[in-house]
Amino acid sequence: MLLVSRAFQGFAAALATPAALALLSATFTEEKERSRAIAMYSAVAGAGGGVGLLLGGFFTDFISWRVGMFINVPIGIVLMYLVWRYVSESETRTGRFDLWGALTSVVGMTGLVYGFVQAAGQGWGSAETWIWLGIGIVSLTVFVLVEKRAVEPIVPLRLFASRQRSGAYLGRFLLVGGNFSLFFFIPQYLQNVLGFGSLEAGLAFLPFTAAQFGMMFVMQSLVLRYGNRKLLIAGLLLAVIGTLWMSRTIAAQTAYFPQMFFLMVIMGIGSGLMFQPLTALGLSNVDARDSGAASGLINVAHQSGASLGLAILVTVFNASIQAGQISGQPFAHAVSHSLLGSVVFQASALVTSILLLIPLRASARRAGRLAARRR
Repeated sequence: MLLVSRAFQGFAAALATPAALALLSATFTEEKERSRAIAMYSAVAGAGGGVGLLLGGFFTDFISWRVGMFINVPIGIVLMYLVWRYVSESETRTGRFDLWGALTSVVGMTGLVYGFVQAAGQGWGSAETWIWLGIGIVSLTVFVLVEKRAVEPIVPLRLFASRQRSGAYLGRFLLVGGNFSLFFFIPQYLQNVLGFGSLEAGLAFLPFTAAQFGMMFVMQSLVLRYGNRKLLIAGLLLAVIGTLWMSRTIAAQTAYFPQMFFLMVIMGIGSGLMFQPLTALGLSNVDARDSGAASGLINVAHQSGASLGLAILVTVFNASIQAGQISGQPFAHAVSHSLLGSVVFQASALVTSILLLIPLRASARRAGRLAARRR
């Protein structure tokens, strides 16, 4: 029942999240207003993870963990009223539903994620692991072929014609793949090693959440002054440095304050610098007909990065736990190794972003030379 309910939640979120981002893009057409709206969207979306940990810890310690599941019901009712009351209806048009594209994409991502989950539990020598990974790879290959031929694909491949947008989608996938694990592994360290309760573990992420949310108030001026790409690279550098330092801090079984506290602030600032540029770059120069698909692709990159990244890093965690049982290394080392895996994801996102800049500059120089010759 729990798995079915969570699947239904995911289905509903897959409808609501891209729609919200598409509405922002359609409503705020002026660049300055859109930048402010995307900054608020990114800050609220990012802060939600930290607030969720805090509320979940409170409910678990003082009421019941089940309340953490039920809390979405009253929140959802309030949001439905607010949408009905304040959100204007957008322009609609008739079209076909890309059923085969939807099915092959769902089966593909499920196969990959479950394959890595099986690898964590049964090992890479398990036939079931490779069967599921094979199902995922084949299904995603078929998905691409289906989208090429579909009259109205759920993912128009023309969105990838822009190097900038492709880099934004890939960068988001890699970044979230590394960042999401912070919310999974660090609370385990806080509770299993430092002896924190559920609420205390949630409060420990408050500096991260506050720093990330606080960046919303300065992001618009920073974007106007430095541009999205420079802020993205700066944020990724802070994420890599902060997570690498955090992995070393946890390996030494250091107390939460002061090192972990200040690292939470650093990583929160980095996170606040990254997500607005990634969202803006993913929506840049998108035709009105593709705004919904582009918003959906941003959400797909975010959610699939979180699921697949965590599944991969759980295999690292389990392997480290098994090695620690032999060598006598403590639980903290397994968490530390998992965070090093997060650094690999974040560094890959950084490299992707840097490579995104170089070709664009080269193209701009070539365009300038051609324009000069024509004169």
